[in-house]
Amino acid sequence: FVFKLTATKQQEHFFQAAYLEERDAWVRDIKKAIHCLDGGQRFARKSTRRSIRLPDTINLSALYLSMKDPEKGIKELKLEKDKKVFNYCFTGIAVIDWLVSSNSIRNRKEGLVLASSLLSEGYLQPAGDTSKAAAEGLSDTPFLDLCDAYYYFPDSGFFCEGSSSDDDVVLKEEFRGIVVKQGCLLKQ
Repeated sequence: FVFKLTATKQQEHFFQAAYLEERDAWVRDIKKAIHCLDGGQRFARKSTRRSIRLPDTINLSALYLSMKDPEKGIKELKLEKDKKVFNYCFTGIAVIDWLVSSNSIRNRKEGLVLASSLLSEGYLQPAGDTSKAAAEGLSDTPFLDLCDAYYYFPDSGFFCEGSSSDDDVVLKEEFRGIVVKQGCLLKQ
């Protein structure tokens, strides 16, 4: 799950993600930044709180910790779809059901807004084609209240079995450098 970014001064930076979905998310975000900068715009991460106008009383970080609670939080499962096995994930319906049962929201429509906020701020990640397509704007909402839309917590140990493709093959090359942040290897 390594990819190379070459800067204008011919500096090469190698990034190594922990899993396929993380690599794809990095590539997607870097492409957005490049597109923004090429268009003469200033790149800045949009804040979900400002764009969706979440009430100030909602603390996404605290909500995320509650969702991850081993006893009262969302149960992470092993789910199968299209001959792929998704480990440590959950469905969109499970998220909305949990938000309703924990009295975080009044109805499922509010749940979609709140879950979309959690997704946009990185507290939830899409797993599988259905949820990824929605997160990339191919649906009415970035988050889907469906049983076949899978999501996971970024620090859960999520991985997908049976999703290999030619894109996943990394050329055998020696990577040397220093780790500048978790998941990132800088080649000197």
